[in-house]
Amino acid sequence: MDRIEAMSILASVVDNGSFSAAARRLRMPLATVSRKVGDLESRLGARLLVRTTRRLALTDAGAEYLAAARRILEAVDEAERTAAGEFRAPRGELVLTAPILLGRLHLLPVVADFLAAYGEIDVRLVFSDRNLDLVDDHVDLALRIGALPDSSMVATRIGSMRRVVCASPKLFAAHGVPKTPLDLAKMPCIEFAMPSRTATWTFRRDRARRAVEVPIKSRLSASTAEAAVWAAARGIGVVRVLHYQCADAVRDGALRIVLARDEPEPLPVHLLHAARGELPSKMRAFLDFATPRLRARLAEIARLRH
Repeated sequence: MDRIEAMSILASVVDNGSFSAAARRLRMPLATVSRKVGDLESRLGARLLVRTTRRLALTDAGAEYLAAARRILEAVDEAERTAAGEFRAPRGELVLTAPILLGRLHLLPVVADFLAAYGEIDVRLVFSDRNLDLVDDHVDLALRIGALPDSSMVATRIGSMRRVVCASPKLFAAHGVPKTPLDLAKMPCIEFAMPSRTATWTFRRDRARRAVEVPIKSRLSASTAEAAVWAAARGIGVVRVLHYQCADAVRDGALRIVLARDEPEPLPVHLLHAARGELPSKMRAFLDFATPRLRARLAEIARLRH
């Protein structure tokens, strides 16, 4: 039997919580996954997993074996990358992920320049507004907006992002320009995110920067930022989005930012990768190449004040 393959399958079963989930992840028949783990247990002469109708758990022997197997798999993976030259020269495939609009507007142009500069590196871009798991989804680097949870990830900060309130000059002409966040309660608004019956926007008021919850009247709910910004530019309502999502419309005069002094604290923006010792050259090359360029792009957005 292929013991390395069996170790990988066992790890996938445990990580995914079931044989069927591991089979889907590995794109293997369920019977094959079950048989491989059974063959491994037969070879070892020990039960590794306890299977019930409701859950799956490692035995004591299984926990010890899996910990050792993970160390072996990591060593094999590093040996293969070293043999392929990833640690000596920038080459191979680089997998990157980012939020859909941020990736299209700001990461993609940087990647295009990077590909022109590094002919032996290929890039696979995964744009998703869902945060992918870098390890389980085999992602090298992620562009993330927001506070980072405590983890084993390594983060390179590239800037920050405001949450801004904006609307079209046409709407302000009809309803007036809000002077305080509470004025928004009387204005038509656009929700961007999951709609709710009691939609509120949070602001920071006075010197203590205390949080203020303002109920809004949602005339339109949109599941994408592009749709919300498009609707706001046509005078349907006031919208609150991340600054980069409306920057072009603000620059063109289609939207105007208001209540800047009352905005919540800006969200941090990072390039994120898993802690893995020495970085492959392809990852180090991209970090060195992309970090200053992404910082410059975010700084340009930050200079757009109105």
